[in-house]
Amino acid sequence: MTVELERDLVPDGLWEIAEPLIPPFRLRRQGGGTAPLADRKVFTAIVYALTTSCAWRRLPPCFGVSPATAHRRFTAWARAGLWPRLHAAVLNRLGAAGAVGWSAALVDSASVRAKKGGELVGPNPVDRGKPGSKLHVLTDAEGLPLVTAVSAANTHDSLALKPLVKAIPAVRSRRGPRRRRPAKLRADKGYDYPELRRWLRDRNITPKIARRGIESSERLGRYRWKVERSISWLFNYRRLTVRYECKSRHFAAFLSLAATLICYRKLVRLAT
Repeated sequence: MTVELERDLVPDGLWEIAEPLIPPFRLRRQGGGTAPLADRKVFTAIVYALTTSCAWRRLPPCFGVSPATAHRRFTAWARAGLWPRLHAAVLNRLGAAGAVGWSAALVDSASVRAKKGGELVGPNPVDRGKPGSKLHVLTDAEGLPLVTAVSAANTHDSLALKPLVKAIPAVRSRRGPRRRRPAKLRADKGYDYPELRRWLRDRNITPKIARRGIESSERLGRYRWKVERSISWLFNYRRLTVRYECKSRHFAAFLSLAATLICYRKLVRLAT
């Protein structure tokens, strides 16, 4: 693999953030074997798999990483919680630069087919009942992904709202304490339930949710396009367009990594 390709997939700035968070390598109990591969090579192979939807067994040899090693390390890092920690670390840098919009949060979801079934898979009500999963995204006021989650495709959107809000990380601010609460939350009428409105108000978050039978979701159009754009950005990572992972933790890990890469792109733009 050329140095240019490696740095294109995993720039030096991203690796600088990721390297301290990666769990230390542990030899397997059997002992023996060769010295561990450099973490950056494995990390780069994982980003390649996310970007191209390349199956593990088809990883190009130019990465210098065997498919078994890449999958094993990806699984270990997912189990250790690396991917949400990395996402939070990039958000902290954006927050310190004043680049996280806390004036509002936006929530939406999108469904994908699950080719191999597995955990958190259910009949997709908008795709002839075929097995699928749903991606849930909560963004800041400008569509920057703050939290992602996975559920079965037949899970109602409203059930994801509380977990998403609770999962907003405490992000550094340019001045003052860390923040994790937006001033408002914007969503379409799928989230229109009195209990959710009360729950948000109890947390000093003003609900801006379209009311069923009263107002059209189109009124939120001037805001909602931002979260829809964020979902479109996520689907640029082809591994997310169809779910092949049987374990929901692995699919959620790829989703979190994609959100991290989107946030990192904004960090790079701030520096230029």
